Amino acid sequence: MLALDAAKSAGASYADIRISRNRNQAIFTREQRVQNLVDNETFGFGVRVLVEGAWGFAASRDLSREEVARVARQAVTQARANRTTMVRPVTLAPVTPTPDGSWRSPARIDPFDVPVEEKAALLLAANAAALGVQGARFVNSQMFFLREEKTLATTDGTYVVQTIFRAQPSMTVTAVASGDFQTRQSNDVQPMGRGYEHVIDAKLVENAPRWAEEAVRKLSAKPVEVGRYDLILHPSHLWLTIHESIAHPTELDRAMGYEANYAGTSFVAPPEKMLGSLKYGPEFMNVQGDRSQSGSLSAVGWDDEGVRPEEFLIIKNGVFNDYQTTREQAPWLQWWYSRQNQETRSHGCSYAQSWADVQFQRMPNVSLLPGEQNHSWDDLIAATDRGIAIVGEGSFSIDQQRYNAQFGGQVFYEVRGGKIVGMLKDVAYQLRTPEFWNSMDMIGGRDSYMLGGAFNDGKGQPSQSNAVSHGCVPARFRNVNVINTGRQA
Repeated sequence: MLALDAAKSAGASYADIRISRNRNQAIFTREQRVQNLVDNETFGFGVRVLVEGAWGFAASRDLSREEVARVARQAVTQARANRTTMVRPVTLAPVTPTPDGSWRSPARIDPFDVPVEEKAALLLAANAAALGVQGARFVNSQMFFLREEKTLATTDGTYVVQTIFRAQPSMTVTAVASGDFQTRQSNDVQPMGRGYEHVIDAKLVENAPRWAEEAVRKLSAKPVEVGRYDLILHPSHLWLTIHESIAHPTELDRAMGYEANYAGTSFVAPPEKMLGSLKYGPEFMNVQGDRSQSGSLSAVGWDDEGVRPEEFLIIKNGVFNDYQTTREQAPWLQWWYSRQNQETRSHGCSYAQSWADVQFQRMPNVSLLPGEQNHSWDDLIAATDRGIAIVGEGSFSIDQQRYNAQFGGQVFYEVRGGKIVGMLKDVAYQLRTPEFWNSMDMIGGRDSYMLGGAFNDGKGQPSQSNAVSHGCVPARFRNVNVINTGRQA
């Protein structure tokens, strides 16, 4: 309250303060030794203000009364300086304040209550299990954890406290034979907004031999022949394609050209020509933005502007329907929301990685919703005469407008006559975003839905890291161009 009062007294029309304690831990192992342990904690506060339509921000790790008031006044001074280069004044979309709210990730076990020795022992045991498979030569395993305790207060009357947990166990097995090497990452275990129970449920020791065996099998797999194939993409792979070709290009600041210096802008622009007109995919394609899915990485009770996030359709019945927005951005689309008889309201996409960083538009969970028919992964394979099934994400590249891209994977299976007939290697497919999604002709149902995600997704300058999940089902895409990425001619 001291910060908000000081900002208002100095001339701010709006102010918010975030007080945050953020702890990160990472454990790295290779074969039978611990390589590194990182354990960081940072604590402080940041004040953001509006003065005559311009933003100002200042932060400090000193929570004395004198420093809190000084930082609030400094943010106001910064806002006044920013007015000299202001293109247009900031107008904030309305928000329903929450005067006393609390939220906590669905974490049963606080990862920071578990001894480091116990975590390292689990990783080393998983490494040993992988190395027990003949042909497996190297193995790396890791655990990443985050606990963020965050308080937000605003001059709109919001006061909320949140505790956010994230956990990611993972490993990579490398098999070597006859001058070749192949790797298998544990992509079927995805990062989650949960506690240490996620590590336990991942069953690294039990699954390690399977991942090692798949790495060994890739050594003798048949190199893919270049050509066009029907692709059956598993959710452990498809989430990344969604992230790069749907989630990033539908960030409104990219579409408006404000994010051009970090990973480009977007082909989904300008909004006046795209909203309600761009046919992103088939009629059964619905893509939802949200920050509410239990255990998802982007789940919160309120975003960093005090907005309670809502579910919204980015793509509705195959047509582009909405962008990801903050309170500042939503008024830019007032014409569209009026046409849809909707309130001009932020979708709750404001986030800052720590107290020392100013909040801005960050991706929520962006998910491909299940189809009406409850098709499974096996059903999609059975319905395919000649294709390639891909499991797990791999390397990728995409252009600055998120239009042309190439994606690899972890494990590739040849499909003939509705059956998997063998393993392939050196597979990557190329796409142009609208053509690719419009080639989708079959998707899985509710029982095949799963969450994938990115623990560290970068954006902004200076860059900030966000965590985001992408729910999806298996999907089939027709007549997609496939290339061979083999290291040998």
